Amino acid sequence: MTIWRKSSYSGAGGTEECVELASLSHAVGIRDSRAPEIGHLILAPEAFGLLMDRLKRDVQDS
Repeated sequence: MTIWRKSSYSGAGGTEECVELASLSHAVGIRDSRAPEIGHLILAPEAFGLLMDRLKRDVQDS
């Protein structure tokens, strides 16, 4: 069974945005908690790390 957890950044600032993450055997799963039935994105740990680095840079540049 896959255990999904809500991202600590979800819902920040009073928004309804909810992202959930799951630790998979050799990957990280990402999905929209409001629409889990549409599926999820699977990223290799390295790709997930790069995505997080990019998102952090974009937030800092805003």
